[in-house]
Amino acid sequence: MPQFTETMGEISPGLLGFTVSAIMFAGALPSFFSGPPADRYGRLAVVAVGAGSFVVGAVLQASAMSLAQFITGRIFAGAGEGIFLGIMNVYICEISPSARRGTLASMPQLFSVLAMCGGYFTAYGSVKIQSSMAWRLPFLLMAAVAAALFALCFLLPPSPRGLMLQGRQEEAIAAIERLGIQQAEAEKDILHVRDEDVSKMHTSFFHSLRIIWARQYRSRTILALFILGMVQLCGIDGIMYYAPTLFARAGLPENTAGFLASGLSGILVVLISIPAAILADKWGRRTWVIVGGVMLSSLMFLMGIMYAAKAVHETGAGRWVVIISIFAFSMSYAATWAFVGKIYASEIQPGHTRAASNAVAQSLGFITNGVVALITPILLAKTAYGAYFLFGGLSFGTLVVLALYMPETRGEPLESIQEVFSKPLQLHGIERLLHRRFRNSPIPSGHESEGSSIELDDLSRTHVASVRVMA
Repeated sequence: MPQFTETMGEISPGLLGFTVSAIMFAGALPSFFSGPPADRYGRLAVVAVGAGSFVVGAVLQASAMSLAQFITGRIFAGAGEGIFLGIMNVYICEISPSARRGTLASMPQLFSVLAMCGGYFTAYGSVKIQSSMAWRLPFLLMAAVAAALFALCFLLPPSPRGLMLQGRQEEAIAAIERLGIQQAEAEKDILHVRDEDVSKMHTSFFHSLRIIWARQYRSRTILALFILGMVQLCGIDGIMYYAPTLFARAGLPENTAGFLASGLSGILVVLISIPAAILADKWGRRTWVIVGGVMLSSLMFLMGIMYAAKAVHETGAGRWVVIISIFAFSMSYAATWAFVGKIYASEIQPGHTRAASNAVAQSLGFITNGVVALITPILLAKTAYGAYFLFGGLSFGTLVVLALYMPETRGEPLESIQEVFSKPLQLHGIERLLHRRFRNSPIPSGHESEGSSIELDDLSRTHVASVRVMA
């Protein structure tokens, strides 16, 4: 906004990327360490701490009189996000009945896109204010929403699974009653906790972080890291954060036009996210990954080709191809990878490693998110098409790896998902073709070299082999 430039001065592409990405990088370290406190003090207590930190950060940004204070505010806000985002999904997975876990765990993403859409239109309206309040107002609204999240943490029921792992059975039963979970499911899954799992919850802080790399959990930890890290490297944050810039490069030069086009993109994302959330438990997790990967990589390559061929001008059909592709990319991501990544990483670990593993994976997601936000304006300043080919290639590589090594977990109780990872991964359709494409890769001993299944016990070694072949 011109009003922001009047307060802070002109900002170079590199400094702009750092300012935007600071909130993601700041979330990486707190997210990494948020798992063990969530096990010890409860999921909601950690979410409340994160929400409080975000309130402080939003207020610092809203009141900033210098870029240094503004970036400091983004660091506090990012730390808050790092603390509460990963644990929030763990909490939702743990309070959800198995048949509705996908839909309920999709709610944070659905409300995120609702907020994103609201943010675009808030900026579209506030840019007309002839003072610094044009950019301060959105941050004040952020502070209000974060304060509401902080207050709600003291009203919601705690996770009954978390309480059981702490040995607090009576409180867990009371939480189950508040949540309305059916007694049959509660007795079969939630209240059926082994003593050894309870004892593992009372380990030291750093032992909680080390245990997720034990042999029986390592493959799932790597899978969670990969899916939460790589779904960000498809370039979605470059599209979301710099949408007005991208639309301007495609032929919509005015700030108001850029915000309006971004707002329309936000509306379309919301409209596609609603049925995606409802259908989260109808389609398999693998289906979402494969469909999304094909769409995202194809659209990125299409936009890169258009710019490389110099077919995008202020007039003509080329710019509309790019504009429509940006809309389609945002919608494709929102309907597929945005949901499945967060759900999958939160549900594949047993209770005593779930919070720590998801927190570490979320930390990597913050780092890759920050990398995309940091390099996008720099890449756009250097070349018109480089960023699109880069993100398209990363999307396609993610599609291949997940199609080969991602077991299906839809509809499985959290306590039964562990059995899924002890079975061979059955490949069908496009996955079988991908497997045949890379079947000549060196496969470590202990894995099947014939047929259409891959044992998951040593997923980490097989994953490294496949990545080496693709590279």
